[in-house]
Amino acid sequence: MTDRSRWFVSTEWLGGHLDDGDVVMVDGSWHLAGRNARAEYDAEHIPGAVFFDIDAIADTANPLPHMLPTPQFFADAVGRLGIDAQQKIVVYDSVGLSSAPRVWWTFKVMGAQDVVILEGGLPKWKAEGRPLGAAIVSRAPKHFVPAFDPNNVRDLDGVRDGLRRHSFQLVDARPAARFHGAAPEPRPWVKTGRIPGSLNVPSTELIADGKLKDDAALKAAFAAGEVNLARPIVTSCGSGVNAATLSLALDVLGVKHTALYDGSWTEWGAREDTEIATG
Repeated sequence: MTDRSRWFVSTEWLGGHLDDGDVVMVDGSWHLAGRNARAEYDAEHIPGAVFFDIDAIADTANPLPHMLPTPQFFADAVGRLGIDAQQKIVVYDSVGLSSAPRVWWTFKVMGAQDVVILEGGLPKWKAEGRPLGAAIVSRAPKHFVPAFDPNNVRDLDGVRDGLRRHSFQLVDARPAARFHGAAPEPRPWVKTGRIPGSLNVPSTELIADGKLKDDAALKAAFAAGEVNLARPIVTSCGSGVNAATLSLALDVLGVKHTALYDGSWTEWGAREDTEIATG
């Protein structure tokens, strides 16, 4: 299997580096409904971890949820958290592997040099009886210098054009029932169905016990979705969060020429000028 140290660190590794000045822990937890990630962080988090609010470190002027902010807005926000682009940034979430890939992807797009995910996340950390904190974390401000790579992001026009020209495969990370229009969307103003021509690889098929599956299982999941790993791929989902899990898996597999459709189905499915497929 691929050496995954470029993407993940173990709980054992992090346990031995909690006090390293060049390591910063980031709680990137986010929940669509039913749980308050900030309140959970305030109650317990890995000691020294700062909270990355996906909905606040975003383009808040855009009505779509948690769209990427401008590079300077991002730099200012994470700089206030005490993060710069040269530190080793360790991201985790409270599910295991859910929203952490979105935070990992965002840091990578904005130019962070060394950003990894805690394998197993907070559940594994807690199951091992490792220390937890509830104190407010205040780090000295840093100067994050962004190096935004627009090639890693697609907007609606870019997706439309690419599908028309067959220049990439659009892979949707939503559950199969939502992809086929057989289940309602969690946001009631969004229609059911999928983008015509898109493929489906549910992000849950890539995860087991809060961890990314091994390489063979990842390849099998993409093969089951009829995805050609040799061709360019754009990932999508409901609102750009779970799509990053696909982006992470593709990066682990060494797939080049990938991007993420930031608006995803929440944008496409809410418009009146977009085609929709069902069934």
